[in-house]
Amino acid sequence: MPQHKSPMKRMKTDKKRAARNNYVKSTIRTLSKKIHSDSTEEEKEKILSELYSQLDKAAKKGVIHHRTASRRKARLADYVNKSKAE
Repeated sequence: MPQHKSPMKRMKTDKKRAARNNYVKSTIRTLSKKIHSDSTEEEKEKILSELYSQLDKAAKKGVIHHRTASRRKARLADYVNKSKAE
């Protein structure tokens, strides 16, 4: 356990950040699973827009890298467009 104020504060802030990061990542994973499940095209479009928003927010906050967010968005769009074609 740290004895000084600044490392104590660092531990508290790290804990808060980790909790926020885990929540955001969990939300993204849940939405990704929903979009890959058997659902209608309208539902997929709605989930896709929500997922885009969550990925952009996560990248903005620094939870995930902005290129990772961009890559995931591109792959999800490709998946939805392919499922539309079928």
